[in-house]
Amino acid sequence: MATKGLDHWADIVVVVLYFLAIIGIGLWTLCRPNRGNVKSYFLAGRSMPWIAVGASLFSSNIGAEHFVGLAGAGASSGIALVLFEWFVVFLILICGWIILPVYISSGVYTLPEYMERRHGGPLIRIYLSCLALVLYVVTKLSASIFAGSLFIQLALGWDMYASIAVLLTVTGILTVLGGLTAVMYTDTFQTAVMVIGAFIVMGLGFREVGSLQSLEQKYMGAIPQIRSENSTCGMPNKDAFHLFLDPAASDYPWPGLVLQSTLGCVWYWCFDQVIVQRSLAAKNISNAKGGSLVAGYLKLLPLFLLIFPGMISRVLYPNEVACVDPVECKKYCDNPVGCSNIAYPKLVLELLPLGLRGLLMAVMLSAIMSSLTSIFNSSSTVFTMDLWRRARPNASQRELLIVGRVFIAVMCTLSILWIPLVKSSKGGRIFTYMTASEGYIASPIGILFLFSIFWKRTTQTGAFAGLLCGNIVGGIRLILEFVFPAPTCGEPETRPEILYKVNYLYFCQMLLFLCACVTVVVSLLTNPRSDDELHGMTWWTRHKAEKVDREEDVKGQNDNEEIMMKANSSSISKDEESQVRQSEDKHNALPQSSRTKRIITFLCGLQESGTDPEFTVIQRKTFLAEKPIQKKLLNLNAVLLIVVIAFLTGYFR
Repeated sequence: MATKGLDHWADIVVVVLYFLAIIGIGLWTLCRPNRGNVKSYFLAGRSMPWIAVGASLFSSNIGAEHFVGLAGAGASSGIALVLFEWFVVFLILICGWIILPVYISSGVYTLPEYMERRHGGPLIRIYLSCLALVLYVVTKLSASIFAGSLFIQLALGWDMYASIAVLLTVTGILTVLGGLTAVMYTDTFQTAVMVIGAFIVMGLGFREVGSLQSLEQKYMGAIPQIRSENSTCGMPNKDAFHLFLDPAASDYPWPGLVLQSTLGCVWYWCFDQVIVQRSLAAKNISNAKGGSLVAGYLKLLPLFLLIFPGMISRVLYPNEVACVDPVECKKYCDNPVGCSNIAYPKLVLELLPLGLRGLLMAVMLSAIMSSLTSIFNSSSTVFTMDLWRRARPNASQRELLIVGRVFIAVMCTLSILWIPLVKSSKGGRIFTYMTASEGYIASPIGILFLFSIFWKRTTQTGAFAGLLCGNIVGGIRLILEFVFPAPTCGEPETRPEILYKVNYLYFCQMLLFLCACVTVVVSLLTNPRSDDELHGMTWWTRHKAEKVDREEDVKGQNDNEEIMMKANSSSISKDEESQVRQSEDKHNALPQSSRTKRIITFLCGLQESGTDPEFTVIQRKTFLAEKPIQKKLLNLNAVLLIVVIAFLTGYFR
C-alpha cells in the first residue's frame, strides 16, 4: 500500500502557518537589544527563564532521530530502550544541582574552556573541542538530518538530498540570524507543538488497537508475510513489553543497559556543550534547576508518545514496518537492512485525517529544527570560542560572530557526507546506532569530567591519557563495525568474535573502566595542581573562588578609581575623547557605506563593538543565590520526580 503524502490544501496550510510562526519568532529575536555580542549570541545573555530552559533541554534532545529511531526501536525490539529516557533524568538533576555550580564558579563559556582552566593547559581543551565537533558530525547532525529527510521524503515524495537541502536552509538561517536566544525561544514553541501533536497520534493509535493489553497481544502477532520459513526472522521479541531483558542473550542486556543509561550517558547530560549551554543561559540557579525539572518530567513521555506508537505502527502495517526480506525492505523504505525507521512517519501519514497530517508534519519539523538549530549553535560556539579564538586571540567580536556562522555551513557538508554510514549501520536502527557510536567515542568524556570535578588529585596528563586511551579503543571498535556490518536475518555470522560475542553495552562499560584506571594511575605518577590554582574549578574548591575574586574586585575598583582620577586631571578634551571612541567604533564595526551592508549588519547583529563580556564574581554570586522557599520547592519536586520514575520502572520491569 502506497503511503499517503501531504497533497491536500488543509495539510499544506497547517505547515505554512507553522513556518510563519517560526519566522515570526526569529524576526522578534532580531529586534532585541544587545544582540551583537558574543555573550548574547552564544549564551542568550544569561537571561532565560526556567520554562525556556526546560523546553530547550527537552527539544534539543528529542529530535527527529527520536521520533524515527525510538519509535523504530519500539517496533523492532520493544520498550527496553526507554531506560535511555527515564534513567537519564537522574543525570539532568545532578547537572542542575551539583555540576552547574562548578561551571558557574569557573565563569566559562564552553566546557573545553573549563578543562583548560581546571588543568592549566590548552592540551585537553583543544582535543575536546575537536572531539566534540567529530561527535556532532558522526552522531548528532548526521542522524538528525537523515531522520528528518526520511520523513519529508515519505510525506512529500522528494529525493532525500532535496529534503536535506530544505532542512538545512531553514534551520541554518534561523541559527545564523538569531543565536542561542532564537534557538531557545523557538525550542519552547516547538516543544509545545511536539507534545500536543504526539498526544494526538498516540490517542488515534490506541483507538485503532484498543487498550495496552490489546496492543501487547496484537504486537506478538505482527509478523511480515514474506520471510524465511522455520526461522525467527521477523518474529517479535517475547519480552518486548519488559524493561529488564536477558543479561546474556538479548540485544539490550539489562545490566549493560542500566549502566550505559546512567554512567555511560553522564557525559551528554552533564558535560556536553549542547545540553549544558541551555542551563548556562538561565537567569539564575533557581531557573536552571526549574528547567532541569521541566525537562525531567517531559522525559517521562517518550514511552507513551514515541515507543507505543511505534509498536502500534508494526501492528497496523507489519509487512512494511517489520519487513526482513532485503528486496521487500528496499521497496518500502529504500533500505535493504530494515524498515523499522519508518514506523512513526508511516503511522502519521496513514492514520491521521486531513489537517492533522499537516499538524504532525509540523511536529516532525519541530523536532528536526529544534535538534539541528541546537547542534548548529553549540558546534559553532565550540569552534569559535575554543579553536578560532586561540588561533586569533585578538579577534574582534565581529570576526568571532562571522566565523561562528560560516562554520555552520562546514558542519552541514560533513554531516551529509556521513549519512550513508548512518543509513546502513546497526541493521538500519538509527537509535541503536546513536547509542553505540556515542558510547564508543563520547562515554570516556564523562570519566574525564567526573575525575576533574570531584578528585583534586587528577592531573592534566592523567586526564588526557585516560581520554585518549578510551577514544583509541572505542574508535577501533566503531571502525570494525563499519567494516564488518551485521548480517541480515538468516545469513551466517562472519564478523570478528569481539563484535557479536561482546554486546556493545558491555563493551562501553569495559571502556569506562579502562579510562578510569589509566586516569588514576597516570595522575598518581604526575604532579597535581595546588588548591590555590584550583579555586572555583572543583566541587571542593568552588566556594574558595569568592575570596580570591573579592580581592581582585577590590584591586580592580582601586585601579578604576586611579584611572578616573588621572582622566579627570588630564588635559584631553571631550571632543578629543569622542574622536577616539568614534575611531574605535569604526574599527570594530562593518562599513556603513551602502544600504546592503547596513541590512547585513542588522541581520547578523554586528553593529556593536567591544570585548568579550566577563562573568564577574558579583554576577556569579547573584546567579547562585537562592531564596529558601524556592530551594525547598525545587528539592521537593526533584524527589517527586525520582519517585515517579521508580514507580514506572517497577511497573514495566
